[in-house]
Amino acid sequence: MFAFVWTILRQTIHELVNNKLRTFLSLLGIAIGIFCIISVQATTDSLENTIRSDMKKIGMNTIFIQKFPFGGGGGPNEWWKYISRPNPKLEEAEYVEKHSGYAKNVAFACFNRSNLEYENSSLENVTWYGINERFDKVQEVEILAGRYISMTEFDRGAPVIVMGYENAVKLFEQPERAVGKTVELGRYRVQVVGVTKKAGRSLIGGWDFDNIVMVSANFCNRLSNFRALDGFIMVQSYETVAMDEIMGELRGIMRAKRRLSPKEDDNFALNDVTAGSASMDSLFANINLGGWFIAILSLIVGGFGVANIMFVTVRERTPIIGLKKAIGAKQSTILFEFLLESAFLCIIGGLIGLLLVLPVTLVLSNVMKFNIYLSWGNFALSIILCIVLGILSGIIPASVAAKMDPVNAIRSK
Repeated sequence: MFAFVWTILRQTIHELVNNKLRTFLSLLGIAIGIFCIISVQATTDSLENTIRSDMKKIGMNTIFIQKFPFGGGGGPNEWWKYISRPNPKLEEAEYVEKHSGYAKNVAFACFNRSNLEYENSSLENVTWYGINERFDKVQEVEILAGRYISMTEFDRGAPVIVMGYENAVKLFEQPERAVGKTVELGRYRVQVVGVTKKAGRSLIGGWDFDNIVMVSANFCNRLSNFRALDGFIMVQSYETVAMDEIMGELRGIMRAKRRLSPKEDDNFALNDVTAGSASMDSLFANINLGGWFIAILSLIVGGFGVANIMFVTVRERTPIIGLKKAIGAKQSTILFEFLLESAFLCIIGGLIGLLLVLPVTLVLSNVMKFNIYLSWGNFALSIILCIVLGILSGIIPASVAAKMDPVNAIRSK
């Protein structure tokens, strides 16, 4: 069997070598079709995985309690309504944690900007976050050097910080050198106890851990007017709890804490990070559909080209076919021979398309803010498509060859 397949492969290569232009033009449609499918799929899959990874970092199964709803909430009148709302407070986060039955973790964060200085080096308007002790339970904080803020330091509001990777590089060149150093954050001297790993910029916004500083929420009151700071509460639910259930519970808890009467509107927003996942799925599905539409047109053209090659090949080999049948070759053997050759031709066209995709992914990875990669699934899809297309393109020429009368075939020349 292996010898038979190897013989067919050699015949295919021989066909390519002897009829370079004709074969190349016929396979061009297949190459373009595979290029369209794989490039679109690789790009959308990579983008989707990056966005989902970023969403996971922001917080899956997490509700954000904030002043503003996601998206800003409408026109100028709505903006004035939201801006007048009270800021979420640390004690409200503690109240939610105490009274929620669905919350797995409740984190609090407030933020502002201050200058960050060390000796003769200075960084202006560095964003700092005042966080509580459960912040790293909701958000993934990876430490490159040093450690995270301890529970004791959270409780007593110790003047210690965890510095973002890029800030550490700008001030100390080597991030590891920042650990243990005393820097000035605003008007206060604080000690660096840890530096985060380089995380890169998120495509959907969210946390930019590389360029921020984290301090304990209890220390924030020394840096600014704590109650005037913009802040938010993050409530991470148990995996088995539906978002509607925990949002309903949180609405009741927050209204009770803020003593809102039944007639009063909510003066807070409950934002679900994953609320846009359905529309995102639809967007990526439409992009893939467009790629498939272009690809199918190209593959149809390529399929006719391969069928044309196979008809020409059958005509050129008619005497050989007749001779094979005369010495006992079965119809199924002749049929399989030409179908295999047609499939090989399409696979070669598909490989050309894949080779065209590789440099495109490298270029786009450098231009865009995320890496584009080819998965094994992309390779498997291209091979399967080529085999199916080869069989469909070669079935009629192969049937013609298999049904030839051996005597007439031998006399055809």
